[in-house]
Amino acid sequence: MSILRKTFRLNAETEIPAVGFGTYLIEETDVASAVRAAIGVGYRHIDTAEVYHNEAGVGAGIRTALVDNGLTRREIFVTTKLWPGAAEWGETPKTYAQTLSAFDESVKRLGLDYIDLYLIHSPHGGARRVEEWRALIDLKKAGKVRSVGVSNFTDAHINEIKAAGLALPEANQIELHPWSQKPDLVGYMHEHTIVPIAYSSLAPLSTWRAGQESAKPEAEKKADGVFATMAAKYGVTEAQLLLHWGVQNGYAILPKSLNPERMKQNLALDGFEIDAEDMDAIRKMDRGAGIAWSMGDPTKVS
Repeated sequence: MSILRKTFRLNAETEIPAVGFGTYLIEETDVASAVRAAIGVGYRHIDTAEVYHNEAGVGAGIRTALVDNGLTRREIFVTTKLWPGAAEWGETPKTYAQTLSAFDESVKRLGLDYIDLYLIHSPHGGARRVEEWRALIDLKKAGKVRSVGVSNFTDAHINEIKAAGLALPEANQIELHPWSQKPDLVGYMHEHTIVPIAYSSLAPLSTWRAGQESAKPEAEKKADGVFATMAAKYGVTEAQLLLHWGVQNGYAILPKSLNPERMKQNLALDGFEIDAEDMDAIRKMDRGAGIAWSMGDPTKVS
């Protein structure tokens, strides 16, 4: 099956496209045209979040693209995320009622009648994590969202949900790439049928988030050429190799670009399979902690 059409099952009624279009760090003024272009070249999953402050533009881009391309709403998978409130930043974590209200506000900004996947963006809700999760379950029961999950949660955070006797998340969106592979957490997620959604797939590239405050430390920007060598072996770009690695491991991925040609390249992941020798070599590159997000670090948002 073509990766463009590949999906991962979240529940009996819902599947998430293997390749989505990420909108983190795309300004509200640019995001509508970016989303419109992304859908135009073939993306069928768009990822945003309350805290990205671009939901209105994302929704506008989706609605325009539906008309442009003769698509129905059901053909576009939309993810957004609850910002839970971080006490570490002087915020008050959201209550059950505030979580429901935040969802309604996201839907209003997006201008859509439902959301395909709604995530708790981080575990910063602290003592209210379970309360917030209960609200997401009830949103799904009410038919306002097709699937629910979390982001940046560890197995300990998910075990809180388990201990409360509640249904477990259907997905966990986390930083995953060759330098941050999280084998124990991914293994736990597979054991509990929680779909991994990878962000920052291109973090090992020297150009990743260049010029952004959230970029990796200068010491980690030096490319050692290993991915260029592997990519040349398969006749693809380094970015295509890294993205394919994610899907080959069973992760949905969320590449981002404002360049339509690069958008197309990030979807062109067919025609090769990373062999066992290279997969094993990449497995040994794991450096542990993330670059975009250290699990539980309140100073960074994915």
